[in-house]
Amino acid sequence: MLFLVRHGRPIQVRGVAAEHWELDPAGFDDVWALRDRLPVGAAWYSSPEPKAQQTAQLLTDGDVGVVDALREHRRGEAWVEDFHPTVERAFAEPTVPAYDGWEPLEECRARVTKAVAGILSAHAGEDAVLIGHGTAWTVLVSELTGTPPDLARWRDLAFPDLITVDA
Repeated sequence: MLFLVRHGRPIQVRGVAAEHWELDPAGFDDVWALRDRLPVGAAWYSSPEPKAQQTAQLLTDGDVGVVDALREHRRGEAWVEDFHPTVERAFAEPTVPAYDGWEPLEECRARVTKAVAGILSAHAGEDAVLIGHGTAWTVLVSELTGTPPDLARWRDLAFPDLITVDA
């Protein structure tokens, strides 16, 4: 089974790229609440982003591999006021940047899918827990299940959240 954990609530800082945001300590209890829902003895991996690594540290005392390719859809440093509609545009046209400085969502899908395929291959028959990001997990689940990206689920993701996939 594949357990995809969306990181805990970050402290959002205007002018600082989201990939550098840290977890909000006020949300630690929400992260700790996930511990009992995750398997013992699983292989653990995290995005390199601080909010993901900090979430992993709160969830397990074990080793967590850091995989650069598990990072979120790259969005640069610009603060986007209409964030949700802009990301929805990325889903609608995944081969083009939805905003100046953003990577095309297709590149995120390809990067994350390749990394997860490698993780699943290395841990065949084992559970894997991956700590990462909402948009990246949405395109990954779509790829793994052969279904369109679930934008309603993406919009409803909490900080943190858990998605399970029978991989």
